[in-house]
Amino acid sequence: MVRILIFAALAAGLVLIIRRFMRSGSAMTPAEARKLLDVTDDATAETIIAAHKRLIAKVHPDAGGNAELAARVNAARDVLLRTLSN
Repeated sequence: MVRILIFAALAAGLVLIIRRFMRSGSAMTPAEARKLLDVTDDATAETIIAAHKRLIAKVHPDAGGNAELAARVNAARDVLLRTLSN
């Protein structure tokens, strides 16, 4: 009986981890990234980096912010810098 309960708990934990990964793994569009960082369509790499630094200073967990939001801000920067290099 104890083994069944342990297995059920492990399975439930695994399901939660997979759900969280799938949710956070959804691709952000460049439009969503621009909106999050509050930059224009023709933003340069310097503008994107400055907007990222300004916003991450507010939402970083070390500054009392939210880890998930900080991750989204980092993802937005990465998406926009990647679109510039393509």
